Amino acid sequence: MEDVVQDPPALGNQYITDRVLQSYVKRTLSGKTAEDAEAALEALGAEAGERLHAMEQADIGKKATLKQWDAWGARIDEITVTPLWEEAERLAVEYGLVRRPYEMAHGPQSRIVQFALAHLFIPATDFYGCPLAMTDGAARTLLDSGNEALIDEALPHLTARDPSAFWTSGQWMTELSGGSDVSQTQTTARTDDDGTWRLYGRKWFTSAITAQMALALARPDGNPEGGAGLALFYVPIRDENGALNDGIRVNRLKDKLGTWKLPTAELTLDGARAIPVDGLEHGTRRISPMLNITRTWNAVTATSLMRRAVALARDYAEKREAFGEPIAYHPLHQETIADMQATYEGAFHLSFRVAELLGRREAGAATDEERDLLRVLTPVAKLLTAKQAVEVTSEALEAFGGAGYVEDTGLPKLLRDAQVLPIWEGTTNVLSLDVLRALDRTDGLLAIRNELRRCVSMLSIQTMVEPMRAAVKAFREAVQWLQAAQQKEEAEKHLQAGARRFALTLGYVMEVALTACHAQWAVQEESDGRSAAAAERLAEQKINHIARLDPHDAYVLTWDFNCPTLFECHTGSGDGAPASDTLTDFADTTTA
Repeated sequence: MEDVVQDPPALGNQYITDRVLQSYVKRTLSGKTAEDAEAALEALGAEAGERLHAMEQADIGKKATLKQWDAWGARIDEITVTPLWEEAERLAVEYGLVRRPYEMAHGPQSRIVQFALAHLFIPATDFYGCPLAMTDGAARTLLDSGNEALIDEALPHLTARDPSAFWTSGQWMTELSGGSDVSQTQTTARTDDDGTWRLYGRKWFTSAITAQMALALARPDGNPEGGAGLALFYVPIRDENGALNDGIRVNRLKDKLGTWKLPTAELTLDGARAIPVDGLEHGTRRISPMLNITRTWNAVTATSLMRRAVALARDYAEKREAFGEPIAYHPLHQETIADMQATYEGAFHLSFRVAELLGRREAGAATDEERDLLRVLTPVAKLLTAKQAVEVTSEALEAFGGAGYVEDTGLPKLLRDAQVLPIWEGTTNVLSLDVLRALDRTDGLLAIRNELRRCVSMLSIQTMVEPMRAAVKAFREAVQWLQAAQQKEEAEKHLQAGARRFALTLGYVMEVALTACHAQWAVQEESDGRSAAAAERLAEQKINHIARLDPHDAYVLTWDFNCPTLFECHTGSGDGAPASDTLTDFADTTTA
């Protein structure tokens, strides 16, 4: 009997085979911008689906490595990366993946073009998007600081189109004493007799230690405890020959669950030379521009990994036979892939709406309402798409059966790499609280309401009424929960207990609404109803995650193991009328 050999999944041009990306580009870009973007996207799509995918397969199982000592005992802390990572840097520079929003060749749409290219680039380059995200964030932070000397020194390198001149940047925030709570930072900053600032301490997570510079938080001597006492510093990492500067020691590279090609280090700073970026206090505020950028990169990265998972699962389904025919023709498998596709489409439209708003703000074209919307949607998009990426990549591995669990297929890294996304740049809980802060400081709820009204006003397809109605209803109930929680005794506890569910609800609401919005255009302009089908499918999933929570419920369920019957100990209750199910009264009854 002849042995059966299974054909592996293959990828074609990742631009021309991605209906969602192509359709979105056609809707949002026009003229010379569309022409330039589509040429670059088609070229990079071919690279991503063919040559880079082959390099990625050749690199399976490889990791970045650290050589701390040379043969004669000299400390060298030399990092070696994989061939794909070296090639990724060249391509990133060639396609201007950091430079584009700073040269503003496409005005307010520069971020759309940048992130569309990044969407193709990231899943094909073993997470090289991480150093690009930090580099982009550093460039924006330096520009916003107004420190002309540092801008002149670093920005031409961070945004270079010449690979020999290009720098990446790290961000050194996390310490053992504080991850999400950076106010506990223990690294100190002191001046030499000649006025040179030097940093002393231990940084527990420093991604992409191959960078040439970093932005780091440290506490100048004499400053008070807490976030207000921290300052943001520019740290040159390497000299012109690529050697680590004195005062920086790489203790080890992290042995991580995923992102193996990304060299994440533990560092000791023992007199590392540094320059204050913008004053000697309130450093946590100074990093806000960086976080806005990197969280947007995180959302686009999550979306891109979902797209890669779906593309591989679809191709495999055409090749894998079971019960006499390819599994692509089995109705239940079709249903599974359709759910994955719908989740990808919702995440795509949410993350790229954030990219649109970011580009408009940077170009000075955003209204006050758009700025408020961006402030709220940035953490919402990051937290929701990150969770969805883990869900979709896990489902994709299952679609491959046992092959999805075998390292040398290259498939398990999809899930391993996706798992970093809910953690990096703020966990789901941290970002949920940030959403509440954003709403407290802006008219963000009004901005979301008006964004929904904009989507409602565009609809004329009858099949999109029900998905939009579900989104409107969930938004109303989320607002009702927020208003009720604000009126309760110990309101802070109630708000914190429900923050995660509230933020997830806002995210799902926007995914359904934005997908329906795009579906309207796709039906009218492309005679394509697939986005409409995705919107319907999204709306059938659980959108509203809000419950009328009492913090004591959570405490009992989590800690009171001696309670014989939980509901005898404490039963929460809530009130509130159900929201209307109509779209027509939306504008009149929804308050923000």
